[in-house]
Amino acid sequence: MRISAIFSLFLIIATTSLHAQYTETINSNRPGQSQGAFAVGTNVLQFETGPYFGNDTHAGLGTDTDIWGIDYQLRYGLLFERLELNLTGSFENQDIWRDFLGVTSEGNVRNFKTNTIGAKYLVFDPNVSLGEDKPNLYSWKANQRFKWKTLIPAISVYAGANFSFGDNPYLFEGEGKFSPKAAIITQNNWGRWVLVLNFIADKLTEEYRSYAGIATVTHTVTPNFAIFGEYQAIKGEIYADDLVRAGGAYLIGKNLQFDVSGLLNFKETPSRWQVAAGVSYRLDLHKVDEFLEESSEGNRRRARTEKLDEEPENDGDGGNK
Repeated sequence: MRISAIFSLFLIIATTSLHAQYTETINSNRPGQSQGAFAVGTNVLQFETGPYFGNDTHAGLGTDTDIWGIDYQLRYGLLFERLELNLTGSFENQDIWRDFLGVTSEGNVRNFKTNTIGAKYLVFDPNVSLGEDKPNLYSWKANQRFKWKTLIPAISVYAGANFSFGDNPYLFEGEGKFSPKAAIITQNNWGRWVLVLNFIADKLTEEYRSYAGIATVTHTVTPNFAIFGEYQAIKGEIYADDLVRAGGAYLIGKNLQFDVSGLLNFKETPSRWQVAAGVSYRLDLHKVDEFLEESSEGNRRRARTEKLDEEPENDGDGGNK
């Protein structure tokens, strides 16, 4: 009943307030761990994946763990421009060396560490709901004045379910194989700068719940190259940590992106480092007539493309117009 009610609510909201989230170029969540507020757009299928490796050294337990794995995310825009369905997960291998009171041992853990299926819905886009400011024809100073409404972010809500099958060593003792996950996502676009905030509540039906906050800042250096920095705070009875990530992404064409990143933390229980690389690819089946005029995220990209299309082309006799 609850699932039906939530789905019905999505239907009502979407049919009364439909705005395009499609962008001309791929919109990837990589290489950070946060989700952006905007969906990929209807009939867009997007795959984001990449390998990682690193090390965890736990001073208290006397363990030294080499880690390698691969994470993945499958995203699809279904029914409405503001709605996105996604599958997020990772497969991880851990080779563990333990030295406890002079007794050494080795072990190995390998399985799907996470798998979560969920839906994200954009509930508020300030550029659509509040409208864009028109230039003041009489005052240059008024046009340059700071506009407080630029601080108002786009807001999305996310609901998902973690799932696991079989005897998974990454589940703590007594943990169920299914548990809910929820998040609130905000995004501010300030020209070449983007700020994304995620507020996450995980494993809500379990005895040991987990809460996290992620802040990601991205800066576009060139039309094809961007860098990012990210801070993640995790609070839980089983695991708590403060993580920082940094890296960059390079865009090739409209539908392909490559990225690299690194991770560090600030404690010894465990001390962590990790490096990663990845690729994001978009299968773009979005129809042109679905690109609504009310879009704020997509229209910026489309305007740039139209401007490029209007530039002088070769006149056919070897010269340029």
